[in-house]
Amino acid sequence: MTTVAQLGAHLRTVFTTVADTLARHSGFVQRRSKLTGSVFAQAVVFGWLANPEAALPELAQAAAAAGVPISPQGLDQRCTERAADFLEQLVGAALTTLIDAEATVLPLLARFRAVVLLDSTTLALPAVLGGRWPGCGSADQTNAAPKIHVRYDLLHGGLTDLALTDGRAHDSTTPLQTAPLPAGALRVSDLGYFDLAVFGAAQDRYWLSRLHQGTALFDQQGQRLSVLQLLRGAYMVDWSVHLGVQQRLPARLLAVRVPPEVANQRRRQARARAAKHGHTPSAECLARADWTVLVTNAPRDLLSVREALVLLRARWQIELLFKLWKSHGRLDESRSAKPWRVLTEVFAKLLAMLVQHWVLLTGCWDHPDRSLVKAAQTIRVHALHLLYALRSPAQVRRVLSAIHRCLAAGCRLNPRRRHPNTYQLLLDPALQSLA
Repeated sequence: MTTVAQLGAHLRTVFTTVADTLARHSGFVQRRSKLTGSVFAQAVVFGWLANPEAALPELAQAAAAAGVPISPQGLDQRCTERAADFLEQLVGAALTTLIDAEATVLPLLARFRAVVLLDSTTLALPAVLGGRWPGCGSADQTNAAPKIHVRYDLLHGGLTDLALTDGRAHDSTTPLQTAPLPAGALRVSDLGYFDLAVFGAAQDRYWLSRLHQGTALFDQQGQRLSVLQLLRGAYMVDWSVHLGVQQRLPARLLAVRVPPEVANQRRRQARARAAKHGHTPSAECLARADWTVLVTNAPRDLLSVREALVLLRARWQIELLFKLWKSHGRLDESRSAKPWRVLTEVFAKLLAMLVQHWVLLTGCWDHPDRSLVKAAQTIRVHALHLLYALRSPAQVRRVLSAIHRCLAAGCRLNPRRRHPNTYQLLLDPALQSLA
């Protein structure tokens, strides 16, 4: 668990000595200048944290708060390729120390050493940057698009790993796919990371995933099984199976029939996805829309079908984190059309989102009913206070403590009866409807 003092020390180190060192190594600072690497990083990171849509005059004010007056035009001139390189390196340095919280008081999560969610999000960049960050170039992806892969521990809140890859790279190729997890941890991932070899290597660790449609199933005697035949006429299934023609990986097949309106919506989505690629969905794909089908190696006495469905729903917490970064933090939006200014802004805002997450962790993670959106709004209000306080260990601790008091006072979700929040389901999985 990271304390206020430890977080304050980490922020001061990253945005002072580490920033100055990396600014020189990256070539961003080549001679003595009042606008050091630390001042530049503090101005753009905390300026955009305070206002994700800040224009250059507001960033210049943030630089003045950091101790160096500079004109908006002068600041704009420093947003170069070397500035983007410098801030990209600073992101990596910031993540070398894990900032996490005391385990949240949710019994279902507490059964595991960690509950790690793995997912990615893609950012759109000007096409001229395609040589540096190649994208897909498809209708919904630009020719330049970095992809951010994140491993997010839902138990302690920490961003245990973050990696950047080309936007056209498949999720399964990220180094996070095979990064080690602590014994007793549970990994919850989507189909983009479905890999039987990875699952099979997870000794003393657990995994939970939706079943990839092309995966071969076998019973205990080695006879091949049909998913649809197993599900026919049943409402809920919990079968012991083996996965893969070669791997024969022991697992549990969990399935629950969904309401007709959900199944129909899934079929519409499947047809739309298929039409986009010029083909039609298979009959099996359309038939399986009636079911939510999962596979896991967690034993029955550790994870029931209902609890597995709750944890699958909890995977969307990482989607909400990405939404917080992009919709509220404007991670992939810029006022500028200058390519290197845009890339500089991406890495500055990514650092801002890391700072925001760290403050949230140490301030309100112990409240299961916390609202990330409300917490982010509170942190933005105090961002420039935090910037000014970086010059003193005592000041940064006082400002962090003040932010934490505000988070504890007014960043809660209201409980819901008809459609329970995720934290309510994690507290009481019986609230999860199986209909």
